[in-house]
Amino acid sequence: MDDKILKTMEFSKILNKLAYHAVTSLGKEYAESLRPSGNLEDVKRRLQATDEAYKVDRLKGGAPFGGIADIRSALQRARIGGMLNTHELLDIANTIYGGRRLKRFIANIHEEDPVPLLDALSEQISEQKPLEDAIKACIDDQAEVMDNASSELAAIRRELRTGEVRIREKLEQMIRSNSVAKMLQEQLITIRNDRFVIPVKQEYRSHFGGIVHDQSGSGATLFIEPESIVAMNNKLREAKLKEEREIEKILHRLSSLAGEQTEMLLYDVDILAQLDFIFAKARLAHEMKASFPRMNDRGFLKLRKGRHPLIATDKVVPLDVELGNSYTSIIVTGPNTGGKTVTLKTIGLLSLMAMSGLFIPAEDGSQCCVFDAIYADIGDEQSIEQNLSTFSSHMTNIINILRQMTGKSLVLLDELGAGTDPAEGSALAIAIMEHIHSLGCRMVATTHYSELKAYAYERKGVINASMEFDIQTLSPTYRLLVGVPGRSNAFAIAERLGLPQQMIERAKGEVKEEDLRVESMIASLEENRLTAEAERETAQRLRQELETLRQQVERERDRFEQQRDKMLAKAEQEARDVIAKARSEAEQIIADLRKLAKEEGASVKEHKLIAARKQLDEAEPNERRAKTVRPGAKQTRNIEAGDEVVVYSLNQKGHVVELAGSGEAIVQMGIMKMKVSLNDLELVQQAPAKVQQQRHVASVKRSRDEHVRSELDLRGSNLEEALIEADRFIDEAFLSNLGQVYIIHGKGTGVLRTGIQDYLRKHRHIKSYRLGNYGEGGAGVTVVELK
Repeated sequence: MDDKILKTMEFSKILNKLAYHAVTSLGKEYAESLRPSGNLEDVKRRLQATDEAYKVDRLKGGAPFGGIADIRSALQRARIGGMLNTHELLDIANTIYGGRRLKRFIANIHEEDPVPLLDALSEQISEQKPLEDAIKACIDDQAEVMDNASSELAAIRRELRTGEVRIREKLEQMIRSNSVAKMLQEQLITIRNDRFVIPVKQEYRSHFGGIVHDQSGSGATLFIEPESIVAMNNKLREAKLKEEREIEKILHRLSSLAGEQTEMLLYDVDILAQLDFIFAKARLAHEMKASFPRMNDRGFLKLRKGRHPLIATDKVVPLDVELGNSYTSIIVTGPNTGGKTVTLKTIGLLSLMAMSGLFIPAEDGSQCCVFDAIYADIGDEQSIEQNLSTFSSHMTNIINILRQMTGKSLVLLDELGAGTDPAEGSALAIAIMEHIHSLGCRMVATTHYSELKAYAYERKGVINASMEFDIQTLSPTYRLLVGVPGRSNAFAIAERLGLPQQMIERAKGEVKEEDLRVESMIASLEENRLTAEAERETAQRLRQELETLRQQVERERDRFEQQRDKMLAKAEQEARDVIAKARSEAEQIIADLRKLAKEEGASVKEHKLIAARKQLDEAEPNERRAKTVRPGAKQTRNIEAGDEVVVYSLNQKGHVVELAGSGEAIVQMGIMKMKVSLNDLELVQQAPAKVQQQRHVASVKRSRDEHVRSELDLRGSNLEEALIEADRFIDEAFLSNLGQVYIIHGKGTGVLRTGIQDYLRKHRHIKSYRLGNYGEGGAGVTVVELK
């Protein structure tokens, strides 16, 4: 991209903003050297990287770049054998650590929310931890070589500290003695030229031996090294020289280690610079409230509420423009100071930003094109005093553009044809635009000439546009109106400013009738546009209200569904509680029945059983009883005494003993007799033979019932269930006149067998019982003989 267009569009100011957001000097260099790309895939890759960094910034608040420094020059010196100082080595260690931390940060982000480009880039960072550890083991955070950097250095520094202590002790003894104290300016020990001295008054110089190293500004004080510590100071000085030589050896060793890894470290530094630059683009996007533009290479440009990034947010007027679909050229007409030049620069600058991988200050859905080049001829506002030299300058620039442009270029021309005779200028402007348009370029041009309005109207693929002007306030609104040619508004402005009406009418008479018709047509178009825009705004407002209502309804529906789910869950829990309570009460009632049966020797009175049954009915959950549906009765004739029936409410079989009248019958169920409504009975089988009835006496003959089982399998039952089933089984067997039955309880732990035999031992109808013999089931079966 030509540097001239970058300067014209003030692209460098965008780069300055970008460099400001870079954390390291390395990233700033990348930002300042950024140039637009003409390759679509390259641009898409740049934008994707910016988008990933934007996402990381939004989720985590920015990537860590602390500690990363520009270590390139130090590495180059280390590579050729130079010795690095402690600060340079510490910068290398901190940069290695910063790179490793940044790599881990991006890897963790990538696991949660993929950022493939950033992850692939950070994965290339080599982790030179051995070098980092070697430097950190010798140099502390204040860039001082530590004692444990080597055993020799540790020994030398112990010697230095010991020597300093001895010298100070010697001097302390000296300055505390009365004979010496009177000769001192102050009783203190200080250092001059790396040697310990004491301040002696000038008048006592001849009485005090030793070496003078310095004197005060007034000359009243001499800093003298006493003769008694000269040898000690000399020894201390030798130790310091040894310390310096040892430190140099350590720094040479560390520099050599860094020099061995120079190539890898330089590559790491470049990766870190790129990452800093990418995150700087994301931070610039946040600052500008910019969005991700979709890119294409087919010459299509669509800006939705595009804003010039160098104009204050509270002053900039958003721009809506589309180019390259229905039309490829836009001709903007209208008076000066209306914002035409800003429109051209906005289109050009946002295109350059998008081609550089930067987000653009526009709404989502904006699209930009990757042009092979952008050309512009944009100058200052023109005035009537311009001469031929200005016109020549513009024409020279346009001629260069015509020579270099291709069908995939974007051409921006400001005040085309200005600075010369209007007739000739308009003719030249039409010829230039026709050539550019016929080549297939995308073009936006501004002009004052009315003749170009007709050209744009008649030429296919070219459209008129203008900058909106408010007649009421006599000021521009800076809004671009595509499809509406500009008006001069000279008569309206003059009239509002107070020019006499007769002069205005006289001026209108001087204008050609054809021009008046054109102005009238433009005025009509603008009126229609304003009406259509008002209707569009009304429709948009109604649509927004409808959308708000829709969202409100959805929220209400979601809230209703949540409340419904909560209520259903609560009802289900309450139902479970009711059923659990009923089951507990039923178990208690069964236990009471068993206890009652034992107490009364299995002879339970009917009224007691009815009361127990009533308790069971009351314990049953209302919800379940309300939903119980009794199947249709199957009896084909009236129920009579001796019939086998099913009692619905108890879900038990029994035999009708007698009809009790009033729609009820007495039913025998095992050892229990109950009075039951005929509607609660279903006929299973008619009585095999009529029972001979006498008027006052009834007798029942026991006979074998073919349907009664002779064995009961209780395996898998608990003891309580087994006892209930065994009780029912024994009753049925006894009434059916069976002599012997088998109860299968299995071997298991013996609990079930013991409980069954305890029950049989007390039963009134049991004659005897024994365990099964071989072939009968052995200890897993109890053989019962009935009376």
